[in-house]
Amino acid sequence: MSEFDEALQSSQLTEDWTIGDAVNGGIAMALMADRLRETVDVDGHHPDALALSAYFLSATRAGSFSVETELIRAGRTMSTGQVSLRQDDGGATVERIRALATFGDLTSMSEPMRRQAEPPTMPPPEECLGFGDIPDDAPITVPPILHRLDIRFDPATAMWAVGQPSKQGRMRAWIRFRDGRAPDALSLLFFLDAMPPVAFDLGLMGWAPTLEFSAHVRARPEPGWLQVELSTDNFSAGLLEEDARIWDSSGRLVAQSRQLAGVRVP
Repeated sequence: MSEFDEALQSSQLTEDWTIGDAVNGGIAMALMADRLRETVDVDGHHPDALALSAYFLSATRAGSFSVETELIRAGRTMSTGQVSLRQDDGGATVERIRALATFGDLTSMSEPMRRQAEPPTMPPPEECLGFGDIPDDAPITVPPILHRLDIRFDPATAMWAVGQPSKQGRMRAWIRFRDGRAPDALSLLFFLDAMPPVAFDLGLMGWAPTLEFSAHVRARPEPGWLQVELSTDNFSAGLLEEDARIWDSSGRLVAQSRQLAGVRVP
């Protein structure tokens, strides 16, 4: 069983999926969608999360958790439900994340593809930069979650890792599971939030906690590398938006998201 599937089936969130003291929001959203599917997909016709909107109410920590799900509407083509992730915090039950998600069947809802954003032009993965290429004295610490992934950054958007951000608010990379697990529709919810924050390319290297996250899954991905592009164009006070788009190995746009994130400004 892959590390990702073990995380989905476990009753514990482990430190292997953390960034700093917090569990990555992408693995939490994928886990929540997987549990909600059991409630929403009552007839076996709505297996895929098509859209998910999550509010991050407090930082999820490594440890045990509980998930509560609710079917809101059961339809013929799509069904919608709500899911909440909670944890014990000092003897009190605290809600960490609440999400709404609509489920359908990507087999019938992703074709024909009539129009899509084309993938960015990038060097192939073997000509891009991994975390092993970062100098020892670079101003970055690789968090545990990134050891679960194989990420190869486009050199044109990777200079933030050596203290020379482009300040363009762009980041591009190839990404896949390090243990060889093929991507699927559920894992796209994780990959949309698996990259370092695009704020790094603005020279802001601190934690960028998500406030709200909206994800759209457009198609089931083909096996192989995924191509991810992050961008931000609006940044005021301590808030910025981060847009993510993912293309599969065939060049198909398979997922996209927008999140509102907080950043610490020096």
